[in-house]
Amino acid sequence: MKFETSSQNEESKPTALVDGNVSFPQGFQAYGVNAGLRKGLLDMALIWSELPATFSGTFTTNSAKAAPVLVTKSVADRGLCQAIVINSTNANAMTGNSGYQDAVAMQARMAQGLNLSPELVAVASTGVIGVPLPMNLIYGGIAALVDAWHSSEIPGDGVTASQAILTTDTVAKTQAAIATLSSGTVRIGMMAKGSGMIHPQMATMLVFITTDAKVSKSVLDNLVRRGVEQSFHRISVDGDPSTNDMVLCLANGSSGVEIRSADDERIFGQALVALMQYGARRIAKDGEGATHLLTVKVRGGVNEADAALKARTVVRSSLVKSAVYGSDPNWGRVIASVGSVGLEFAPGVVDLTMNGMQLLQSGQPVAFDERRAKELMGQEEVVFDVDLHSGDAEAEAWGCDLTERYVEINARYRT
Repeated sequence: MKFETSSQNEESKPTALVDGNVSFPQGFQAYGVNAGLRKGLLDMALIWSELPATFSGTFTTNSAKAAPVLVTKSVADRGLCQAIVINSTNANAMTGNSGYQDAVAMQARMAQGLNLSPELVAVASTGVIGVPLPMNLIYGGIAALVDAWHSSEIPGDGVTASQAILTTDTVAKTQAAIATLSSGTVRIGMMAKGSGMIHPQMATMLVFITTDAKVSKSVLDNLVRRGVEQSFHRISVDGDPSTNDMVLCLANGSSGVEIRSADDERIFGQALVALMQYGARRIAKDGEGATHLLTVKVRGGVNEADAALKARTVVRSSLVKSAVYGSDPNWGRVIASVGSVGLEFAPGVVDLTMNGMQLLQSGQPVAFDERRAKELMGQEEVVFDVDLHSGDAEAEAWGCDLTERYVEINARYRT
């Protein structure tokens, strides 16, 4: 099924993407404030659910996990959450026991302000590694978030929250989805951040998903894990996994609509995957210094896992990324990347196209117009489509080009 942004009535399709963010589902509000972490910019956010929500998460596999990852993983293991507090500019990673205590203090202070048990509050941080949190500013930000939550004049529409979590991102990344189940329609909302230090194994990205569906912990865990595998685990900006990555999902049941059957689970899962893939593409497109979105489709694979591995390897290749930046149709780099990992295939039957232009057919180079190829590679999205003719499996991965601007941003990230 193809998912696209739609303004149609919610009942017109089983699933559809629509404009929205984490406040789109019933019973959720989100706020952003300036705590002084970033001069003149929003830098702390709160996501709040009117009811305790079923809570699932996937987390970085990096051994150097940040303190907020450890705190929030404990919340996810217990399975209920009602609020998430987030700060940007400082990752609170590699900060020792004092950093862990700071994350716990963030959790406790936010819980106190919202009259919740600390066990219902998750914590997320993003920014520079190895710098202690300025807790005086963090506490001030939490107080401002609590004030916003109390105020009837400040909208909890999620717009400011989506801006407050950004670091080197150039745009906020939000979207929503609807899913019509057997007993009614549910809503799903998302906000994400990520631009650099992006690579599967989670990527520096934070993703927050809310839904008003009623769903069990075991089902939600399974759907989130499967969705991440088909989306955020298939992006790469620079090949560097982060210390802070997490994808969190809260399901508060405010719609009164329950995922009851295998068909409900399938429909809800399709909407969740579509939403996650939208977010993954937005993160890849907004890679630090990027000028092109790079999409790689591998078809005709022996199995999906191998097709995904091959597609991910191409999008993280510095040679491929550099060729895309230079609009150079050096397609040999794509085939070399595909052949460097996973299961073997027969080179003599492979087909390759770039934005619809045939470059390789049955393993043989195809004469093509260099000028036209360069024009096609100048488009906003460059799509390499590889058909291995080895089976029926297929997978897609997303990345971006590699530019001088990426080096400039990261050469001065701390200074």
